[in-house]
Amino acid sequence: MLKKISLLILLLSANFMFAQTHDSHSENTRETTPVKEEAYDPIPVIMHHISDAHEWHFWGEGENSVTLPLPVILWTKEGLVTFMSSEFHHDDEGKHVVSRKGLNFVKVHGKIYEANATADSHGSYVSHDAEGHISANKPFDISLTKNVAGMLFGMIILLLLFTRMARQYKKNGGVPTKFAGWMEPIVILVRDDIAKENIGEKRYRKFVPFLLSIFFFIWILNLMGLVPGFANVTGNIAFTMVLAVITLIVVNLNGNKNYWKHVFWPPVPLWLKPMMIPVEIIGVFTKPFALMIRLFANMAAGHIVILSLVSLIFIAGSVAVAPGAIALVLFISVLELLVALLQAYIFTLLTALFIGMAVDESH
Repeated sequence: MLKKISLLILLLSANFMFAQTHDSHSENTRETTPVKEEAYDPIPVIMHHISDAHEWHFWGEGENSVTLPLPVILWTKEGLVTFMSSEFHHDDEGKHVVSRKGLNFVKVHGKIYEANATADSHGSYVSHDAEGHISANKPFDISLTKNVAGMLFGMIILLLLFTRMARQYKKNGGVPTKFAGWMEPIVILVRDDIAKENIGEKRYRKFVPFLLSIFFFIWILNLMGLVPGFANVTGNIAFTMVLAVITLIVVNLNGNKNYWKHVFWPPVPLWLKPMMIPVEIIGVFTKPFALMIRLFANMAAGHIVILSLVSLIFIAGSVAVAPGAIALVLFISVLELLVALLQAYIFTLLTALFIGMAVDESH
Protein backbone atom coordinates (compact mmCIF):
# COMPACT_ATOMS: atom_id res chain seq x y z
CA MET A 1 0.00 0.00 0.00
CA LEU A 2 2.85 2.35 0.79
CA LYS A 3 4.23 1.83 -2.69
CA LYS A 4 0.96 2.69 -4.36
CA ILE A 5 0.30 5.76 -2.23
CA SER A 6 3.82 7.07 -2.88
CA LEU A 7 3.54 6.30 -6.57
CA LEU A 8 0.20 8.11 -6.67
CA ILE A 9 1.73 11.22 -5.11
CA LEU A 10 4.63 11.11 -7.58
CA LEU A 11 2.33 10.73 -10.55
CA LEU A 12 0.10 13.53 -9.34
CA SER A 13 3.13 15.80 -8.95
CA ALA A 14 4.65 14.86 -12.31
CA ASN A 15 1.44 15.26 -14.21
CA PHE A 16 0.60 18.49 -12.44
CA MET A 17 3.95 19.88 -13.60
CA PHE A 18 3.19 18.65 -17.12
CA ALA A 19 -0.25 20.26 -17.05
CA GLN A 20 1.18 23.55 -15.80
CA THR A 21 3.80 23.57 -18.56
CA HIS A 22 1.19 22.72 -21.17
CA ASP A 23 -1.16 25.47 -19.96
CA SER A 24 1.67 28.02 -20.01
CA HIS A 25 2.55 27.04 -23.56
CA SER A 26 -1.09 27.32 -24.59
CA GLU A 27 -1.37 30.83 -23.13
CA ASN A 28 1.71 31.98 -25.07
CA THR A 29 0.48 30.65 -28.40
CA ARG A 30 -3.26 31.29 -28.08
CA GLU A 31 -3.12 34.83 -29.49
CA THR A 32 -1.15 33.86 -32.62
CA THR A 33 -2.25 30.37 -33.62
CA PRO A 34 -5.30 28.39 -32.57
CA VAL A 35 -3.98 25.40 -30.64
CA LYS A 36 -6.13 22.33 -30.10
CA GLU A 37 -5.62 21.01 -26.59
CA GLU A 38 -4.40 17.41 -26.70
CA ALA A 39 -5.95 14.75 -24.50
CA TYR A 40 -3.76 13.28 -21.78
CA ASP A 41 -2.08 10.07 -22.93
CA PRO A 42 -1.33 7.73 -19.97
CA ILE A 43 0.48 5.09 -22.03
CA PRO A 44 4.01 6.65 -21.90
CA VAL A 45 3.81 7.05 -18.11
CA ILE A 46 2.56 3.48 -17.63
CA MET A 47 5.15 1.95 -19.95
CA HIS A 48 7.92 3.93 -18.30
CA HIS A 49 7.07 2.52 -14.87
CA ILE A 50 6.72 -1.15 -15.90
CA SER A 51 9.62 -1.38 -18.38
CA ASP A 52 13.30 -2.08 -17.74
CA ALA A 53 15.84 0.75 -17.71
CA HIS A 54 19.57 1.48 -17.58
CA GLU A 55 19.14 3.49 -14.39
CA TRP A 56 17.22 3.02 -11.17
CA HIS A 57 14.72 5.90 -11.10
CA PHE A 58 13.16 6.89 -7.77
CA TRP A 59 11.37 10.19 -8.30
CA GLY A 60 11.50 13.47 -10.21
CA GLU A 61 11.89 14.29 -13.89
CA GLY A 62 14.88 15.23 -16.06
CA GLU A 63 17.89 16.81 -14.37
CA ASN A 64 15.94 17.15 -11.12
CA SER A 65 15.23 13.42 -10.85
CA VAL A 66 16.74 11.18 -8.19
CA THR A 67 18.25 8.08 -9.81
CA LEU A 68 20.87 5.42 -9.19
CA PRO A 69 23.10 5.06 -12.28
CA LEU A 70 23.89 1.52 -13.38
CA PRO A 71 26.79 0.15 -15.45
CA VAL A 72 26.30 0.11 -19.22
CA ILE A 73 28.17 -2.84 -20.79
CA LEU A 74 28.25 -3.06 -24.60
CA TRP A 75 29.96 -5.46 -26.97
CA THR A 76 30.93 -3.58 -30.15
CA LYS A 77 33.20 -3.99 -33.15
CA GLU A 78 35.91 -2.32 -31.04
CA GLY A 79 35.45 -4.81 -28.20
CA LEU A 80 33.94 -4.30 -24.77
CA VAL A 81 32.75 -0.79 -23.92
CA THR A 82 31.68 0.19 -20.39
CA PHE A 83 30.48 3.40 -18.76
CA MET A 84 27.86 4.52 -16.25
CA SER A 85 24.34 5.33 -17.41
CA SER A 86 24.61 8.77 -15.77
CA GLU A 87 26.74 9.88 -18.75
CA PHE A 88 23.55 10.09 -20.81
CA HIS A 89 22.36 12.83 -18.40
CA HIS A 90 18.81 11.39 -18.26
CA ASP A 91 18.40 11.80 -22.01
CA ASP A 92 16.21 9.17 -23.69
CA GLU A 93 15.68 10.81 -27.07
CA GLY A 94 19.11 10.36 -28.67
CA LYS A 95 20.24 13.94 -28.09
CA HIS A 96 23.19 13.33 -25.73
CA VAL A 97 26.17 11.45 -27.16
CA VAL A 98 28.60 9.32 -25.14
CA SER A 99 31.96 8.60 -26.83
CA ARG A 100 34.11 5.54 -26.12
CA LYS A 101 36.89 3.89 -28.20
CA GLY A 102 36.11 6.03 -31.22
CA LEU A 103 32.42 5.09 -31.14
CA ASN A 104 29.47 7.31 -30.24
CA PHE A 105 26.36 6.06 -28.43
CA VAL A 106 22.93 7.48 -27.71
CA LYS A 107 19.94 6.17 -25.76
CA VAL A 108 16.44 6.17 -27.26
CA HIS A 109 13.42 4.76 -25.40
CA GLY A 110 15.63 2.72 -23.09
CA LYS A 111 17.75 1.17 -25.87
CA ILE A 112 21.31 2.11 -26.85
CA TYR A 113 22.34 2.75 -30.47
CA GLU A 114 25.42 3.97 -32.32
CA ALA A 115 25.10 7.69 -32.96
CA ASN A 116 25.35 9.60 -36.23
CA ALA A 117 28.00 12.25 -36.79
CA THR A 118 25.39 15.01 -37.05
CA ALA A 119 22.01 15.61 -35.45
CA ASP A 120 18.73 15.76 -37.36
CA SER A 121 16.24 18.63 -37.30
CA HIS A 122 14.95 17.46 -33.89
CA GLY A 123 18.43 17.35 -32.34
CA SER A 124 18.59 13.56 -32.29
CA TYR A 125 21.79 11.73 -33.30
CA VAL A 126 20.06 8.47 -34.21
CA SER A 127 19.08 7.71 -37.82
CA HIS A 128 15.59 6.72 -39.00
CA ASP A 129 14.33 5.05 -42.16
CA ALA A 130 11.63 6.36 -44.49
CA GLU A 131 8.88 4.95 -42.26
CA GLY A 132 10.26 6.59 -39.13
CA HIS A 133 11.76 3.45 -37.57
CA ILE A 134 15.23 3.60 -36.01
CA SER A 135 17.79 2.24 -38.48
CA ALA A 136 20.98 2.85 -36.48
CA ASN A 137 23.35 0.05 -35.52
CA LYS A 138 22.65 -1.47 -32.14
CA PRO A 139 25.53 -2.91 -30.09
CA PHE A 140 25.08 -6.13 -28.12
CA ASP A 141 23.81 -4.86 -24.78
CA ILE A 142 24.72 -6.89 -21.66
CA SER A 143 24.27 -4.02 -19.22
CA LEU A 144 23.36 -4.29 -15.56
CA THR A 145 19.82 -2.94 -15.93
CA LYS A 146 17.25 -2.16 -13.26
CA ASN A 147 15.70 -5.62 -13.48
CA VAL A 148 19.07 -7.36 -13.23
CA ALA A 149 20.00 -5.22 -10.23
CA GLY A 150 16.62 -6.08 -8.70
CA MET A 151 17.27 -9.80 -9.13
CA LEU A 152 20.70 -9.50 -7.53
CA PHE A 153 19.22 -7.55 -4.64
CA GLY A 154 16.50 -10.19 -4.22
CA MET A 155 19.11 -12.94 -4.25
CA ILE A 156 21.07 -11.17 -1.50
CA ILE A 157 17.92 -10.89 0.62
CA LEU A 158 17.19 -14.59 0.05
CA LEU A 159 20.70 -15.60 1.14
CA LEU A 160 20.55 -13.39 4.22
CA LEU A 161 17.18 -14.83 5.26
CA PHE A 162 18.20 -18.46 5.02
CA THR A 163 21.71 -18.06 6.44
CA ARG A 164 20.23 -16.27 9.45
CA MET A 165 17.62 -19.01 9.81
CA ALA A 166 20.32 -21.72 9.61
CA ARG A 167 22.46 -19.97 12.26
CA GLN A 168 19.51 -19.81 14.66
CA TYR A 169 18.77 -23.50 14.20
CA LYS A 170 22.42 -24.36 14.79
CA LYS A 171 22.67 -22.09 17.82
CA ASN A 172 19.53 -23.48 19.51
CA GLY A 173 20.04 -27.16 18.75
CA GLY A 174 17.46 -27.35 15.99
CA VAL A 175 14.74 -25.52 17.92
CA PRO A 176 13.21 -22.63 15.93
CA THR A 177 13.27 -19.31 17.80
CA LYS A 178 12.57 -15.70 16.85
CA PHE A 179 13.07 -15.29 13.10
CA ALA A 180 13.43 -19.04 12.44
CA GLY A 181 10.14 -19.63 14.27
CA TRP A 182 8.40 -17.21 11.92
CA MET A 183 9.93 -18.76 8.79
CA GLU A 184 9.45 -22.43 9.69
CA PRO A 185 5.67 -22.61 9.01
CA ILE A 186 6.24 -21.25 5.50
CA VAL A 187 9.04 -23.76 4.85
CA ILE A 188 6.84 -26.58 6.14
CA LEU A 189 4.02 -25.39 3.89
CA VAL A 190 6.26 -25.71 0.82
CA ARG A 191 7.73 -29.02 1.99
CA ASP A 192 4.56 -30.83 3.06
CA ASP A 193 1.65 -29.24 1.18
CA ILE A 194 3.46 -28.59 -2.10
CA ALA A 195 6.44 -30.94 -2.47
CA LYS A 196 5.33 -34.05 -0.58
CA GLU A 197 1.70 -33.82 -1.69
CA ASN A 198 2.44 -33.52 -5.42
CA ILE A 199 5.75 -35.35 -5.90
CA GLY A 200 5.29 -38.23 -3.49
CA GLU A 201 6.68 -39.18 -0.11
CA LYS A 202 9.51 -41.28 -1.56
CA ARG A 203 10.92 -38.73 -4.03
CA TYR A 204 10.05 -35.25 -2.78
CA ARG A 205 13.15 -34.55 -0.64
CA LYS A 206 15.58 -33.94 -3.51
CA PHE A 207 13.28 -31.27 -4.96
CA VAL A 208 12.51 -29.34 -1.76
CA PRO A 209 15.56 -26.99 -2.03
CA PHE A 210 14.61 -26.10 -5.61
CA LEU A 211 10.97 -25.48 -4.73
CA LEU A 212 11.87 -23.41 -1.66
CA SER A 213 14.26 -21.32 -3.75
CA ILE A 214 11.75 -20.43 -6.45
CA PHE A 215 8.92 -19.83 -3.94
CA PHE A 216 10.87 -17.37 -1.79
CA PHE A 217 12.68 -15.78 -4.73
CA ILE A 218 9.42 -15.02 -6.56
CA TRP A 219 7.71 -13.86 -3.35
CA ILE A 220 10.58 -11.53 -2.44
CA LEU A 221 10.69 -10.02 -5.94
CA ASN A 222 6.91 -9.61 -5.97
CA LEU A 223 7.05 -7.70 -2.67
CA MET A 224 10.00 -5.63 -3.87
CA GLY A 225 7.91 -4.55 -6.84
CA LEU A 226 5.45 -2.95 -4.38
CA VAL A 227 8.16 -0.71 -2.88
CA PRO A 228 8.57 2.80 -4.40
CA GLY A 229 11.44 2.96 -6.87
CA PHE A 230 12.08 -0.80 -7.09
CA ALA A 231 11.89 -2.78 -10.30
CA ASN A 232 8.86 -4.87 -11.22
CA VAL A 233 11.07 -7.87 -12.03
CA THR A 234 8.36 -10.52 -12.09
CA GLY A 235 6.35 -8.32 -14.45
CA ASN A 236 9.08 -8.79 -17.06
CA ILE A 237 8.42 -11.68 -19.44
CA ALA A 238 12.14 -12.36 -19.93
CA PHE A 239 12.50 -13.13 -16.22
CA THR A 240 9.46 -15.41 -16.09
CA MET A 241 10.67 -17.14 -19.26
CA VAL A 242 13.98 -18.03 -17.61
CA LEU A 243 12.15 -19.45 -14.58
CA ALA A 244 9.93 -21.48 -16.92
CA VAL A 245 12.96 -22.82 -18.83
CA ILE A 246 14.60 -23.88 -15.55
CA THR A 247 11.40 -25.72 -14.62
CA LEU A 248 11.33 -27.35 -18.06
CA ILE A 249 14.90 -28.60 -17.59
CA VAL A 250 14.31 -29.89 -14.05
CA VAL A 251 11.10 -31.70 -15.03
CA ASN A 252 12.48 -33.41 -18.13
CA LEU A 253 15.89 -34.32 -16.69
CA ASN A 254 14.11 -36.17 -13.89
CA GLY A 255 11.46 -37.76 -16.08
CA ASN A 256 11.43 -41.57 -15.79
CA LYS A 257 10.69 -44.16 -18.47
CA ASN A 258 6.97 -44.08 -17.76
CA TYR A 259 6.91 -40.32 -18.32
CA TRP A 260 8.69 -40.56 -21.68
CA LYS A 261 6.63 -43.57 -22.70
CA HIS A 262 3.50 -41.54 -22.03
CA VAL A 263 4.89 -38.78 -24.26
CA PHE A 264 6.09 -40.87 -27.21
CA TRP A 265 3.69 -43.82 -26.91
CA PRO A 266 0.56 -42.58 -25.09
CA PRO A 267 -1.90 -45.14 -23.71
CA VAL A 268 -4.60 -44.65 -26.36
CA PRO A 269 -5.91 -46.87 -29.17
CA LEU A 270 -3.43 -47.43 -31.96
CA TRP A 271 -5.35 -45.37 -34.49
CA LEU A 272 -5.18 -42.34 -32.14
CA LYS A 273 -1.43 -42.51 -31.50
CA PRO A 274 -0.36 -40.55 -34.66
CA MET A 275 -2.55 -37.68 -33.46
CA MET A 276 -1.77 -37.88 -29.73
CA ILE A 277 2.03 -38.15 -29.96
CA PRO A 278 2.43 -34.60 -31.38
CA VAL A 279 -0.06 -33.34 -28.79
CA GLU A 280 1.95 -34.91 -25.94
CA ILE A 281 5.22 -33.50 -27.30
CA ILE A 282 3.72 -30.02 -27.55
CA GLY A 283 2.40 -30.47 -24.01
CA VAL A 284 5.96 -30.82 -22.72
CA PHE A 285 6.54 -27.18 -23.70
CA THR A 286 3.11 -25.70 -23.07
CA LYS A 287 3.26 -26.49 -19.34
CA PRO A 288 6.24 -24.19 -18.62
CA PHE A 289 4.87 -21.70 -21.17
CA ALA A 290 1.72 -21.42 -19.07
CA LEU A 291 3.86 -20.80 -15.98
CA MET A 292 5.69 -18.00 -17.79
CA ILE A 293 2.54 -16.22 -19.00
CA ARG A 294 0.62 -16.60 -15.73
CA LEU A 295 3.27 -15.02 -13.51
CA PHE A 296 4.14 -12.27 -16.00
CA ALA A 297 0.53 -11.32 -16.78
CA ASN A 298 -0.62 -11.20 -13.16
CA MET A 299 2.27 -9.13 -11.86
CA ALA A 300 2.36 -6.71 -14.81
CA ALA A 301 -1.43 -6.31 -14.79
CA GLY A 302 -1.50 -5.11 -11.18
CA HIS A 303 0.85 -2.21 -11.91
CA ILE A 304 -0.97 -1.33 -15.15
CA VAL A 305 -4.35 -1.27 -13.38
CA ILE A 306 -3.04 1.00 -10.61
CA LEU A 307 -1.49 3.47 -13.03
CA SER A 308 -4.57 3.39 -15.26
CA LEU A 309 -6.81 4.25 -12.33
CA VAL A 310 -4.59 7.20 -11.40
CA SER A 311 -4.59 8.33 -15.04
CA LEU A 312 -8.41 8.55 -15.02
CA ILE A 313 -8.08 11.78 -13.02
CA PHE A 314 -6.07 13.44 -15.79
CA ILE A 315 -8.00 11.89 -18.66
CA ALA A 316 -11.23 13.26 -17.21
CA GLY A 317 -9.52 16.56 -16.37
CA SER A 318 -11.52 16.88 -13.18
CA VAL A 319 -10.67 16.62 -9.49
CA ALA A 320 -14.14 15.17 -8.91
CA VAL A 321 -12.87 11.85 -10.27
CA ALA A 322 -10.01 11.71 -7.74
CA PRO A 323 -11.86 10.29 -4.67
CA GLY A 324 -13.23 7.30 -6.59
CA ALA A 325 -9.93 6.65 -8.38
CA ILE A 326 -7.91 6.85 -5.15
CA ALA A 327 -10.33 4.51 -3.34
CA LEU A 328 -9.93 1.94 -6.13
CA VAL A 329 -6.14 2.39 -6.05
CA LEU A 330 -6.02 1.64 -2.31
CA PHE A 331 -8.23 -1.43 -2.78
CA ILE A 332 -6.06 -2.82 -5.60
CA SER A 333 -2.93 -2.05 -3.53
CA VAL A 334 -4.12 -4.25 -0.66
CA LEU A 335 -5.12 -6.91 -3.17
CA GLU A 336 -1.60 -6.82 -4.67
CA LEU A 337 -0.12 -7.93 -1.34
CA LEU A 338 -2.22 -11.08 -1.56
CA VAL A 339 -1.40 -11.57 -5.25
CA ALA A 340 2.33 -11.36 -4.50
CA LEU A 341 2.09 -14.39 -2.20
CA LEU A 342 -0.52 -16.21 -4.27
CA GLN A 343 1.48 -16.09 -7.50
CA ALA A 344 4.61 -17.42 -5.77
CA TYR A 345 2.52 -20.25 -4.32
CA ILE A 346 0.84 -21.11 -7.64
CA PHE A 347 4.13 -21.12 -9.60
CA THR A 348 5.73 -23.43 -7.01
CA LEU A 349 2.65 -25.66 -6.76
CA LEU A 350 2.42 -26.19 -10.53
CA THR A 351 6.16 -26.79 -10.75
CA ALA A 352 5.87 -29.50 -8.09
CA LEU A 353 2.87 -30.96 -9.93
CA PHE A 354 4.82 -31.18 -13.21
CA ILE A 355 7.77 -32.80 -11.41
CA GLY A 356 5.40 -35.27 -9.77
CA MET A 357 3.96 -36.22 -13.16
CA ALA A 358 7.48 -36.80 -14.48
CA VAL A 359 8.69 -39.04 -11.63
CA ASP A 360 5.46 -40.92 -10.90
CA GLU A 361 5.76 -44.69 -11.31
CA SER A 362 2.05 -45.54 -11.12
CA HIS A 363 1.07 -45.43 -14.81
